Amino acid sequence: MPIPLDYETLRLIWWLLLGVLLIGFALTDGFDMGVAALLPVVARTDEERRLVINSIGATWEGNQVWFILGGGAIFAAWPHVYAISFSGFYLAMFVVLVALILRPVGFKYRSKKADPAWRRMWDWALFVGGFVPALVFGVAVGNVLLGVPFRLDSDLRATYAGGLLDLFSPFALLAGLLSVAMLVLHGAGWLALKIEEGPVLARARRWGVGAALASIVLFGLGGLFVAYGGLGYRLEGVVDPSGPSNPFLTKAVAAPGAWLDNYASAPKTLLAPLIGFLGPVMALVGIWRRADLPVFLGSSLGAFGIIATAGLSMFPFLLPSSLDPASSLTVWNASSSHLTMWIMLLATLFLLPLVLLYTAWVFRVLFGRITTEAVRTNPDFY
Repeated sequence: MPIPLDYETLRLIWWLLLGVLLIGFALTDGFDMGVAALLPVVARTDEERRLVINSIGATWEGNQVWFILGGGAIFAAWPHVYAISFSGFYLAMFVVLVALILRPVGFKYRSKKADPAWRRMWDWALFVGGFVPALVFGVAVGNVLLGVPFRLDSDLRATYAGGLLDLFSPFALLAGLLSVAMLVLHGAGWLALKIEEGPVLARARRWGVGAALASIVLFGLGGLFVAYGGLGYRLEGVVDPSGPSNPFLTKAVAAPGAWLDNYASAPKTLLAPLIGFLGPVMALVGIWRRADLPVFLGSSLGAFGIIATAGLSMFPFLLPSSLDPASSLTVWNASSSHLTMWIMLLATLFLLPLVLLYTAWVFRVLFGRITTEAVRTNPDFY
């Protein structure tokens, strides 16, 4: 049976779907990580900490499924990208997984004992489960923009030449701090929606102001670094978007400033960085005016714009190689087969709307603020 969509179109669709999954992860599990990172600084008593924890207690498990979906999409649609990135960043991913494992354990075990030292230990575990993934994910994106030190041999076997400490270059750390600021702002926006007016919310707003300002400054510095710091890769020669998935059939070269090419050729894409700046500004205005919904909407728009900016800047690159640019993986040369992408698309068109509808239903059912009185009296709360 003929496939109704050509190979190029399917590759573009899956590139967009990958962006949807990554942004979905940032918008849902992102506020969980932001709230956890804020826990030590906005909550000072056990009751206040329980108030913060239970603001995300009902949804965090479902939210982190977006991370699994994103990894699964990379594995299925671009297996070479999955293999090289997950093996090259193995130690960093291990750190992330340990941090993410601490989160469910912290939620489940924190209230098993009334001992303050016991609860304080699990509070810090929850902080690590929020702060560390937010930092490492940003560092990973920074390294992808810089180029990853790998090389493919004639049999398409990858050799990775980097180490764990090599990941933490100045630009990668800047990207990591931007990720933390972005998600801390998102967490503050969620607390503005979910907890009652009081000292915890007042502290969350203060930290939200700092996170919003940091997001704006760090995003701007990142843009200057990309423009003037010699970053970028470019495809040269004839590129066949419907050609076989073979990296050696395309020629990629390091080209300082090339990450800005797409904005010159398609000016409408400048909306992404514009949204990345305007989102935190909207959140700031919401905080100053005590308007809670604009804070969360602004933090969401900021995360959307920042992530979209990275994806649009790199297109069609998925994993450029700093060691051997000719080994770089792109949307056109590293995908699964035409048939595989078509079958996956059919499954996605059926399942993704169900996931979105279920997620919307869950948030609708659980809508409402957490109060101190509910923390004291509800036996189902953490």
